[in-house]
Amino acid sequence: MTEQHTEPACADEQQRAVRPEPQPEPEPVPGPQPEPQSVVSPSPVKKDRRVLRAALRWTAAVVVFAAVGASAAYGITRMERTDVPGLATASDGRWVYPEISLPPLPSGSPGPSAEGNTAGTHHADLRALVLPAPEGATEDKTLRGSDGWLTPWIFLSEFAEAQQRHDFDEKLVDVGLRHVAARGWTTEDGTHTRIYLLRFDTAAVVDDLFAADFAAFSGKDYLMRGAAQAEVDEEFPAQAAQAAVYAESKPYGAEQVRYAYLAAGDTFALIMQSRKGEALAVPFQQTVTLQSQLLG
Repeated sequence: MTEQHTEPACADEQQRAVRPEPQPEPEPVPGPQPEPQSVVSPSPVKKDRRVLRAALRWTAAVVVFAAVGASAAYGITRMERTDVPGLATASDGRWVYPEISLPPLPSGSPGPSAEGNTAGTHHADLRALVLPAPEGATEDKTLRGSDGWLTPWIFLSEFAEAQQRHDFDEKLVDVGLRHVAARGWTTEDGTHTRIYLLRFDTAAVVDDLFAADFAAFSGKDYLMRGAAQAEVDEEFPAQAAQAAVYAESKPYGAEQVRYAYLAAGDTFALIMQSRKGEALAVPFQQTVTLQSQLLG
């Protein structure tokens, strides 16, 4: 019995040896205590400002690039093609003429193609209807005439054969030639241009003269000075006025001659261009077209 009561007691003692008795919490020592430390987090205001500044910088950059792009596009649309690098167009050979405008008409006078002007009369000064010379050209002073009026023999000297000059001179007298106005020039490339305007009483006279002597189907063979043989220029664009256009055919001599006859109302025109080697088609077409427009 004694041994049975002793063993449990020993077991309890062993358990107490293994598990130490809990120690009481130390009492706080009175005295000054440290201030509680607060956790410092990044200021949201500063972060927001940085984001805002970055956004503004990107926005400004986009605006600048957009403005530059828009201004560049506007600049290109306002520039001539020859002013844009890489888009320059080579000159097609046209001459630069001064600004051309129709001369003023006397008050109440109709134009040559007006419905009521059955005679096709040009009421404007004939001398003002001659095409001006292009920029850089040298004037041909032999075509100035007296007060701008030219003697018919200077015009007739353009025909190659003496008999043709004589016959046509008589015809001009018979049909009532009134005035001859002319202008001539030489450009830097050596092209010599001569323009003659002959005024008659009515458009009917000019139409008959053109059809009988100078139209392509007339059968007449007026050889021009310097052109041994010529043929109709089939590639020449159609004109508002009646036109017959010719070019000296190969083989030609030291220079080639191109010429055109125009019938416009009461006025007959001869336009000639000659150049050493070859008379270029583009300035010739340009000159004939502008003179035709002036004559209406």
